[in-house]
Amino acid sequence: MLDQYFRGSVSRISPEAPVPVVKVNQTLSALGGAGNVANNLAGLRETAVLVGVTGKDANHTVLQELSLKNSIQFKPTQVNLPTITKIRVVGEHQQITRLDFEEIFPLGSVESTLMLNDIQSIPDLTGIIISDYEKGTCSPELCQQIIRWATDKKIPVFVDPKGSNWHKYEGAFVITPNLKEVEDALKQSIPNTNEAVEKAGMELMHLYCMNHLLVTRSDKGMSLFVGATVHHYPTQAIEVYDVSGAGDTVIATLAWAYCQNPDIGEAIQIANAAAGIVVSKQGTVPSSYEELQQKLHPNLGKKQTLPSLMSLLDLAKKEGKKIVFTNGCFDILHRGHVDYLRSARALGDILIVGVNSDSSIRRLKGSDRPINREQDRVEILSSLECVSFTLVFDEDTPAKVIEAIRPDVLVKGGDYKPDEVIGREHASKVEIIPFVEGYSTTSLIQSVQKGRGDNKR
Repeated sequence: MLDQYFRGSVSRISPEAPVPVVKVNQTLSALGGAGNVANNLAGLRETAVLVGVTGKDANHTVLQELSLKNSIQFKPTQVNLPTITKIRVVGEHQQITRLDFEEIFPLGSVESTLMLNDIQSIPDLTGIIISDYEKGTCSPELCQQIIRWATDKKIPVFVDPKGSNWHKYEGAFVITPNLKEVEDALKQSIPNTNEAVEKAGMELMHLYCMNHLLVTRSDKGMSLFVGATVHHYPTQAIEVYDVSGAGDTVIATLAWAYCQNPDIGEAIQIANAAAGIVVSKQGTVPSSYEELQQKLHPNLGKKQTLPSLMSLLDLAKKEGKKIVFTNGCFDILHRGHVDYLRSARALGDILIVGVNSDSSIRRLKGSDRPINREQDRVEILSSLECVSFTLVFDEDTPAKVIEAIRPDVLVKGGDYKPDEVIGREHASKVEIIPFVEGYSTTSLIQSVQKGRGDNKR
C-alpha cells in the first residue's frame, strides 16, 4: 500500500459546503501496509524483502523508489488493478478525511504461484511475516502454502491477522492480533482487562490450535499465550500519544529479535520496548536500531558514533527537541565537571558531550596524559543522568563535530567570550558556564603527585 499525506493550514470554511479548506503546503509519500513492516525491519538494520501485489501504475513506481530509498528489496507481483493507495488530508495536525483507492479481489493461482516462488527464492531466509489486510492477497491457499513450506524449512512464520477466518494461519509460529482483531475473530466485544483478554485468548488458542498468541493491548501492553499459560507485559511507554503503526513495529521487532535469538520471552520484551518508543510519537514512525538500543541498554545507547548520532538527532529535531553540545577531555571526573554538565543539560532537552580521544589529549597535554583511557572516561560520563549521548573525536578541536550536529546551544566552560568559542558559527546560540571555583583536573593531579589527600585544588 502507498500512504500519502497532504498537510496544510486551515483558516476558513468552504463556501460550497460546511467543510474546512486546507491550504496544502506539504505532500508526503510513505510505505504503507506490509511496507511499513518492512520499513521497521530496515530501521533495525535488517535485510527486508517486500513481497506482495501492486498495480501497473505510477504509484507502483513510487513504492519502488521508497523501497530503494529505505534499503528494502522490492519483489512485487503486478496486476491490472490500481495500487492500493490511502490519501490522508491533514489540517493543523488534525486528520480531516481519508481517500482510499483500492479494489479488493481474490488472488489468482498464477499470482499466488509467483509470490510463493519469490519467497522460496530468497537466500538466507530466517523468518517470514504475513501482514494480512484482507485485500485478497493473503488467501487461505497462499497462507497455508507459505506456512507449510516454512515449517518444513524450520523458518518461523509471524502473522498479523485480519478477519474471522484464522484457519488459514494454522501452523504459524505466532499470531499477533490487537484487541480489535481478537474481537473480530470471536465476533464479540472484549473489555481490555486481564481477565477478559485471558478468556478470549484461551478460546482462540483452542479454536485454532496455536503455538503462540500475542495480543497487543494499546496502553495496557501485551499478553502472550503459550499452551495453557498467559504472561502479561505492561507497556513501556511513558505516555501513549499515538498507536498508529504500533502493530507493525511489534511484529517486525518480534520477528527480528526472535530470529537473532530464539527466545520468545526475550523477543517480546524487545518488541514491547520498541512499541513503547513508537506510541510516544505522532504518526506512523518506526523505531530505529539506535533508539531501541538506547531504551534496552541506556548507558550503551549513550555511546555514539557520529553517523548513528546524526540518525537519532534527525528524529529529535523533527520532534522539536533542543540540542545542547559541549566538549572536553574529562580526564579525571570531579565535582566541577558534574555541576558544569548539569547546568549544560538544563539549557535544552538533549546534552551531547564530545570527548577528546587519547591521542588527541596526548597532542594537547603531553605524553603523560590522559590519566584515564577514553573508554573509561566515556563510560563514567555515560553513567551520568544529565548526559544524553557521548561522542569521541580524534581531532584537536570539535569543530567538525559541531558543524555536523549544528546544536541549538553550544556550551563552553570558563572565562571564554562567545566570539572565541570554536564552532560557534554552526550553533544557534553560545552559552558560557563558569567553572566551579577550586576544582580542576590539573590541580587535582598536582595534589596527588604531592601526596596530599584533599580532593580540592
